Amino acid sequence: MSVAKEIREEQKQALKTMSTKKKLEYFWEYYKIHAIAVIVAIIVVISTIHHYITSKEYAFYAILINAVSDDLSYETSETMNREFLEYAQFDPDEYEVYIDTSVTLFDSVDAQYVMANQEKIVAMIQSGDVSAMAADTENFELYAQADFFYPLESVMSEDELAKYGPYLYYTDAATFSDSDEPITSEAVNPAELTVNHRDPSTMERPVAVGVILTKDNKIADAGYYAYLEDAQFNYQGYPSDVVLGIPLSNQEPDLVIRFLEYIFE
Repeated sequence: MSVAKEIREEQKQALKTMSTKKKLEYFWEYYKIHAIAVIVAIIVVISTIHHYITSKEYAFYAILINAVSDDLSYETSETMNREFLEYAQFDPDEYEVYIDTSVTLFDSVDAQYVMANQEKIVAMIQSGDVSAMAADTENFELYAQADFFYPLESVMSEDELAKYGPYLYYTDAATFSDSDEPITSEAVNPAELTVNHRDPSTMERPVAVGVILTKDNKIADAGYYAYLEDAQFNYQGYPSDVVLGIPLSNQEPDLVIRFLEYIFE
């Protein structure tokens, strides 16, 4: 008989003489690592199955960049998620609405964190996962210049354009960068320009690509972007606004128009 077999036989004989309590103590002493590993594996499997069974498809997903405020809470966004789910008449058993206010691109934030958020935004927009995107003027114009958004005249009726006329945000398509041309040291810094994005008459090729949400709507009333009221927040010679646009990858732009109806209700 090998040494290993002799040891196992001795353990069996010892276990026969132990009480139930002693057997449990023995098992925990010698097999607790294995037991913990098995328990963790079971929890992971159960959690994965539960998530798969209970997870719902996003009917509407909006990203609000730099939507920060000291007065906001988790319940604020949850309330809007629930209200718009009901307003748009989505089936709550199959779908959910998510207004993501976790994305920040402030210069004061860690550069790697900002880069990760930028990559997240671009990846989600390109994959068609983002229904709508709102941001302060500086960040919104960055994506507008990259031609990320629908011209609103292509997704809104004449009546809708007239309704949101006072809130329309314009960008100048004549200033869109040509990706085929090399970037030179003589390139103009957009922040040094003076541009009134509410006035299309000042632009060569004005395109309405966003709706301004700075006042008179649920986003503003909830306290999102309240910090923009500080005079230091300005861009291109004018006070910064909150602007919402519809990514070109969104296959259901009508949902965003319904969202606008909800927040301006």
